Amino acid sequence: MTIGTIIHSFSSCPSTNDLAKRLAQEGSAEGTVVVAEEQTGGRGTKGRSWHSPRGQGLYASVILRPRRADLSLLPLTAGVACVEAIGEATGLQAALEWPNDIVRKRRKLGGILCEGEFLGNVLSFAVLGIGLNINQRREDFPASLRRTATSLRLALGREVDKEGLERALWPALNCWYGAWVRGRREEIVRAYESKLTIPTGTDVDVRREGGSVKGIFRGIDLRARLMIEVKGKRVLLSPAEFLGIDYI
Repeated sequence: MTIGTIIHSFSSCPSTNDLAKRLAQEGSAEGTVVVAEEQTGGRGTKGRSWHSPRGQGLYASVILRPRRADLSLLPLTAGVACVEAIGEATGLQAALEWPNDIVRKRRKLGGILCEGEFLGNVLSFAVLGIGLNINQRREDFPASLRRTATSLRLALGREVDKEGLERALWPALNCWYGAWVRGRREEIVRAYESKLTIPTGTDVDVRREGGSVKGIFRGIDLRARLMIEVKGKRVLLSPAEFLGIDYI
């Protein structure tokens, strides 16, 4: 089924990902979308909360039923689709920060949360969550986020049509998810790298659990791992161990 053919819309919910999981468990078809005007318990990666005020953002989750269990490239695939949809709908050139963020001038514009449900080693379904800041003004963000977050409205200096953005997003997601299903990993990674804020060859300091790694950024591998050159040797960092990255 094409992503966005069936859309369940809610005024408010704790989390669109949790609602999508419930629908998937009940048998909802692949491509089914859950959207909400607000989330009262929205979340990002590593258990972080996601600020989801009513009517100011896009909070959506997509049910997927891929045949393989390795979902590592799926968040990157969604990131590429989001940047393309933002560009088509608004003309704004957004960018990506590995592994899950959509940014504008290094301020966070959105994020991706991919969760899978397994029976043993077999994937039952995946839920792809997307949160985008659309019409927030600076004062709409909590004080703790005002230095690091932004919205399409702040970047463009005008209010943005959320429905127009959704109309661009579902076809973009459908296209890139199709590329992922067909195993076009190299194409996805190259597209993702082209939209990164960090050019290949940049000196970086990557913070991870257990300490930091300083080296030269060498790109993303086909399993979505960050490649760092440290004293002539390649070091691979997975999204699971990543805490942050600084340019040197």
